[in-house]
Amino acid sequence: MNEALLRSLTPSVLGILVRRGADFAAAEDAVQDALVEAVRVWPADPPRDPKGWLVTVAWRRFLDTARADVSRRRREDLVDEEPAPGPAPTVDDTLQLYFLCSHPSLTPSSAVALTLRAVGGLTTRQIAHAYLVPEATMAQRISRAKRTVSGVRFDQPGDVATVLRVLYLVFNEGYSGDVDLAAEAIRLTRQLAAAIDHPEVAGLLALMLLHHARRATRSAPDGSLVPLAEQDRRGWDTTSIAEGVEILQAALARDRLGEFQAQAAIAALHADAPTAEETDWVQIVEWYDELARLTDSPVVRLNRAVAVGEADGPRAGLAALAALDDSLPRHTAVAAYLHERDGDLATAARLYAEAAHKAPNLAERDHLTRQAARLNARRCR
Repeated sequence: MNEALLRSLTPSVLGILVRRGADFAAAEDAVQDALVEAVRVWPADPPRDPKGWLVTVAWRRFLDTARADVSRRRREDLVDEEPAPGPAPTVDDTLQLYFLCSHPSLTPSSAVALTLRAVGGLTTRQIAHAYLVPEATMAQRISRAKRTVSGVRFDQPGDVATVLRVLYLVFNEGYSGDVDLAAEAIRLTRQLAAAIDHPEVAGLLALMLLHHARRATRSAPDGSLVPLAEQDRRGWDTTSIAEGVEILQAALARDRLGEFQAQAAIAALHADAPTAEETDWVQIVEWYDELARLTDSPVVRLNRAVAVGEADGPRAGLAALAALDDSLPRHTAVAAYLHERDGDLATAARLYAEAAHKAPNLAERDHLTRQAARLNARRCR
């Protein structure tokens, strides 16, 4: 097998597919499939025209994927058009399906994607948005996961950690307001907490309850976002907050800290503050330090930079931000906020406008655009 030949042909084959009408991401996937097939077939049966062979196979793979994508979209549309279901059965096996879709033969990311699509009720577009990847890429990932499990026995359920990750993503999608799945995620997590004595299950349930308690105040009547500091705390659900704090305290007492418990502790500190000004930002930074140690997540470190800016001043926050990759989602928005707090209104306005162009949804884009306009108006006075 001449690997150098394959590498040299790849750009031109990719270019041909794009010129024929394939979008770049789908063309890349098709060419990769063709290369895998070439590695398998060519040693025993080398083609006379390697480039033509690759183009033909890649184009067929692209067409197969495109047809499958059209069929998938049609199936999703048909599901949306179905009438409301009748009475639910007395036996609820939804949580068991979550475990079965998190099969050990799948990677965690594939298991999460498959479960969100097959059981969680999310469309491929919503899952792709959650993972910040193109819809076509996510469709292929889900299709590969289905092929992987198509011939295996579902007698080995997945682990609790993967199921928790799926439940958390379902909750976040529902919490965003795009589709109302938050209550269902809480219901299933309650079931899991009743069935499994696990501090991270309790931590996730506490986190969901504490976030869900603020849901009514997260947006204005016109649909615009209301930042945490500006939310009317009288509208928070104190019953859910009390339950979440109680569950969290019991989980923390077991001294087996995990990421969901740490996130819930941060949410509890926000919920416990009577006003935004009374938030215990020093403790929140300490919990972010624990969370960063547990996850090593750049998104956690981005949120930590905000907390540092509140606890130690905006310049300390900007110093923490400078250590992070500026391509991180919402990095520019955080920089804008910290520059505004530092009094640099011109830089902040520019960054708010830049962040608006990168916003993942309309509500966030409108919010950031208004922030830029507000600062520009202040500067012109």
